[in-house]
Amino acid sequence: MKRALSAVALLLALGGCAAPQFGGPMASVERPVSEQPVTTEARRKAKVHVELGQAYFQVGRFGVALDEAKAAATYDPGYAPAFQLMGLVHMFLEENAVAVANFEHALKLAPGDPEIQNSYGWFLCSTGKETAGLEQLSAAARNPYYQSSTRAFANAGLCQLRLKNDTAAEVLFQRAIDADNGNLQALYHLAAIKYRRGAYDLAKRYLAALHQGGDPTAESLWLAIRVERKLGDRSAEAAFVQQLRRRFAGSPEYQAFLQGQYQ
Repeated sequence: MKRALSAVALLLALGGCAAPQFGGPMASVERPVSEQPVTTEARRKAKVHVELGQAYFQVGRFGVALDEAKAAATYDPGYAPAFQLMGLVHMFLEENAVAVANFEHALKLAPGDPEIQNSYGWFLCSTGKETAGLEQLSAAARNPYYQSSTRAFANAGLCQLRLKNDTAAEVLFQRAIDADNGNLQALYHLAAIKYRRGAYDLAKRYLAALHQGGDPTAESLWLAIRVERKLGDRSAEAAFVQQLRRRFAGSPEYQAFLQGQYQ
């Protein structure tokens, strides 16, 4: 799951507890700080440093990204995205206590910012605090100013998968697709859910949409192989095996194929 998250960013049964619903009143609805007008020179400099830090973060240069976030906070201590970026860096470095402090400070500065809520929500989900994470993701996804609601819906779907709730996850991944039919992460997980339920024709459709919209991954090719095997189409199965061998010969998925671990 962490590998799937990284690939997307460098662009996510309830066990007896009820999950928060994606509905109801929200305490605060704000436009993302990153989209608000820049009115001071300090804010302009802080925004430039954060944008540069985000670019470094996306290519895995976490130390440089952190330096840029700190520089932004020095210019403008009230610029919430600087602390959001710090939180993301510390999250990927698995320094969870520091990440929490930065995310919470960012939300204190901008309580209704959906970009921060989305980041913090996924952090909470990925560290075993799924209910709290879903609350943050719900607020982000329903914010009418958030142009990337598909990300919050997809992260919420991943959060529900961590809770082993395929039914809730399916609804959320579908909402991610409704918001952006090119969300490859949501397409993959919808295909996987359909496969687990034995709806192989539907799984094949979602995979076809995924592969049409972007390059296949080892995970999507391996799923496609298993789907075609269930459907009995050995020609299609062989074509996906060939792709998996050519593109990802060293992957765990190809090793699973070689060992016949289809389940």
